Amino acid sequence: MVISSSSPRTFNVFEKDLSDKVFNIFSKSNILAIDTEAMGLVHGRDRLCLVQICDKEDHVACIRIEKGQKCAPKLKELMENSNIEKVFHFARFDVAALSCNLNIQVNPIFCTKTASKIARTYTPRHGLKELIFELIKVELDKQAQSSDWGNNQNLSKKQLEYAANDVRYLIQAKEKLTNMLEREERFELAQKCFKCIPVFSELDICKFGNIFDH
Repeated sequence: MVISSSSPRTFNVFEKDLSDKVFNIFSKSNILAIDTEAMGLVHGRDRLCLVQICDKEDHVACIRIEKGQKCAPKLKELMENSNIEKVFHFARFDVAALSCNLNIQVNPIFCTKTASKIARTYTPRHGLKELIFELIKVELDKQAQSSDWGNNQNLSKKQLEYAANDVRYLIQAKEKLTNMLEREERFELAQKCFKCIPVFSELDICKFGNIFDH
């Protein structure tokens, strides 16, 4: 059975940072799913606009990042907590966005896109929509993907629902991919790749190209 992600689900929206109550809830988790929305894909030019977080119990928080904002103390504490695994899809971008905009150094990291490329070698389709559809049998609605995330106070319900849904299924996907990686004896290799992600993110911030080319 395929489930549509358009079904109504609850989430909380916060300004600049998490509330004490939600921070305390997330602090008790050993794993969190994270995603970000920005004005574009160029770090230093395109600002971070939204950060989404979800735990195993489907508590979802969307944090609106104000233009010019340089820090979010509670978010930073969560992201840098070495006892909480952070799950992203294409962590390279999100880790760079959090570092460049809010001086957050994420640790530790699991990237479902990287894991997918190592585990699912039978397909070239490693986008979030395709991954969640195959592994979780949920069809994500991606219509709001390319939209104006900078208009923070007027983000539409559709935009916020899209953003929330992008983190809801990451932990489940991570669990499925971990099983595949272990089955194919590639889990250790994937973990080594995850540890390299902050370096690639820093290279992206500094505008280096592919320095590993000949």
